[in-house]
Amino acid sequence: MLRRAMALALTLAAAAMWAPPRTSHACSSAAGRVPHVTGGHSKRRLVGVVGPACHSSGSTSASKSTTRGPIACRRPDATGAPMAAAAAAGDLRSEYLEVLLSRRRERQVPMTVEQGSPVKEPLYQGNGPLGLREAMESCPRKEVENFQEKLVEENFYLMTESGEQGRLPVLLLKLNDTAPERKPVVVILHSSYKCKEWLRPLLEAYASRGYIAVAIDSRYHGERASSKTTYIEALNSAWRNGDTMPFIFDTVWDLIKLGDYLSAREDVDPSRIGITGESLGGMHAWFAAFVDTRYSVVVPIIGVQGFQWAIDNDKWQARVDSIKPLFEEARIDSGKSEIDAEVVKKVWDKIAPGMASQFDAPYSVPLIAPRPLLLLNGADDPRCPVLGLQEPASKATEAYAEAGSADKFKFIAEPGVGHRMTASMVKEASDWFDRFL
Repeated sequence: MLRRAMALALTLAAAAMWAPPRTSHACSSAAGRVPHVTGGHSKRRLVGVVGPACHSSGSTSASKSTTRGPIACRRPDATGAPMAAAAAAGDLRSEYLEVLLSRRRERQVPMTVEQGSPVKEPLYQGNGPLGLREAMESCPRKEVENFQEKLVEENFYLMTESGEQGRLPVLLLKLNDTAPERKPVVVILHSSYKCKEWLRPLLEAYASRGYIAVAIDSRYHGERASSKTTYIEALNSAWRNGDTMPFIFDTVWDLIKLGDYLSAREDVDPSRIGITGESLGGMHAWFAAFVDTRYSVVVPIIGVQGFQWAIDNDKWQARVDSIKPLFEEARIDSGKSEIDAEVVKKVWDKIAPGMASQFDAPYSVPLIAPRPLLLLNGADDPRCPVLGLQEPASKATEAYAEAGSADKFKFIAEPGVGHRMTASMVKEASDWFDRFL
């Protein structure tokens, strides 16, 4: 029996306007093309409705203009004119770029590529079970005669900054054919403690349908880890020293540089680069798409949450438990007998500045408009509580309506599902890319 999904959406009518591009040398290769669109505030509460996905034949091509540098920082202002709101959106992106740049050893390194080899024994971290691949294996695929013989696999490294973690491992799969000459790309991002090799069923499914499928190892994962505790050790170090951002932000920097690389490939259509991910990978997809609009179709899976909402409403425990050694260390350093909201806020502010304030979901998610955005969640997910997504989804709905692209945003919360990716989520994501990319 097919499970019914709860689509959460609102529609508000308004006007939208693009802001002119601005440039600055400080981020000369960081952001790529960044068209600006207005966000907005809505006083209406999100309501659940059940219904089929919308359909559209509209173009999703990215803007040809470029915005690369820091500009004056302003928060989005829904009460101002459309042009002012659009400029504020660009300001928020630039403010976020400055946070990313603030902890780079070198602001720019030459774009270099090193050849790699397939990883025979992937490193998975943590002590828990890996989980099942059934959801990934259910991804729709096209029957291709002699598929494995036609499958092209590339393993390589991109230099995204100096230092050991600046060597980004990339796994790319595509079919060996010539039609079309330039293909759409789907970047797929893994969850905590896993690695790019874990995603192989998804990569092969998308490759069979004519996409170039790309996965990376996020910071301190996979080939960027040396033990089962590398990620946790990096988080603890970031808390102690404040010199890196291993939770989300440093990997977003890698994804900006990956966008540079993919846009320059001769077999890639640079206006058709999609991005998705599960859990931590969904967060990476969310923030990368917020800051870099070369990611033209966006599907975060169980990865978007309101960080400040969770603190304000005492719903932070499940997220904290996923990386609890970090918060235990912060608790001890804070002289507390137990982890509380104050400790949680201190940790987020230290290791991911602004994540629980100006870059939180209510402010950053709406700036993905008007690019097609599908948010997939479990209705009972404790790490990404649906109630904490009401404000971001409401504001996103308003932003898409203002841009005349109401059919390009959808939020599905699957009933009875906690923090896990399901086969229906994989199918929804696949259909979204086929429709818009």
